[in-house]
Amino acid sequence: MLKEERQAFIIKQINLHNKVLSSDLSLKLNVSEDTVRRDLNELAESGQILKVHGGALSKSFHYPFSQSEVYAKESKKEIARKVIDLLKDGMSILVGGGTTMIEVARMIPDTLRCNFFTVSPLMALELAERPNINVILLGGQLSKNSHIMIGAQVVNQLSEIKVDLCILGTNSLSIEDGLTDSDWEVVQVKKAMIRSAKKTAIMSIAEKLGSDQNMKVCDLNSIHYLVTDLKPEDASLREYAAMIEVV
Repeated sequence: MLKEERQAFIIKQINLHNKVLSSDLSLKLNVSEDTVRRDLNELAESGQILKVHGGALSKSFHYPFSQSEVYAKESKKEIARKVIDLLKDGMSILVGGGTTMIEVARMIPDTLRCNFFTVSPLMALELAERPNINVILLGGQLSKNSHIMIGAQVVNQLSEIKVDLCILGTNSLSIEDGLTDSDWEVVQVKKAMIRSAKKTAIMSIAEKLGSDQNMKVCDLNSIHYLVTDLKPEDASLREYAAMIEVV
C-alpha cells in the first residue's frame, strides 16, 4: 500500500471513530508501528489530525465549536432531528459528548422543559443556551482524549441517579459485539450511564454499523433505540430492527 493510501485509510478511521491507536493501525495496515507513527506525524504537521501518545484524534471531535468541517455533518444532523422526537417535557435525560450530540443540543427547541445530566463540559455549555433546560454537569477527571469526565468519582455519581433516557454516540456497533470502544476509562463511564437509565438510545452514522473496537460496553439487548441517518426500513438495518427499535 502506498503512503497516500495508508494516510487516506488513517484519516477515514479517525473520521469514523474520532480516535485511532497506532497499534491497531499497524495491524490493520500490516505495517510497522514506526511506519504508522511517521504517517501520523505527517498528518499532524499538515493540520489534518491531532497527534497524541499512542495514536491520534479527530480535530472536529475536539473543536466542534470552531471546526467548520465536521465529518458526515448532514448525516449527524439527520440523526439529531430523530433524537429530538424522543425528548418530552419533564424527562430526566443523561447525555454523553461528541459531534452528533452537539447537533442534538443545537436542535433542542426553546420550549422543551427537561433536566439534563451530562459528563461532557462541551455539552453542558451548549445545553445551557436553552432557556428551559436545567443542566447538571457530573464531576470527575477530564479525559484529554475524549473530553468527558472519567474516573471513580463520576461513576459513583452516576450510580446515584436514575434518568428516563440515556443518549450516547458510538465508536462502533455490531450485531455480534454490540456497543464497543477503545478507551477503558470511557467504557466504564458509558456502562455506568446505561445502568443509570430506564432506556438507552445509541446514535450512529451508517458507516459505523458493523464495526467493532477491542473493549465492550454492552450487548444490543441493553439498547432500546438505535438512531441512524438511514430510513428505519433500510435493508442494512434489518438485523438490528429484529433486536431493538430502529429510529
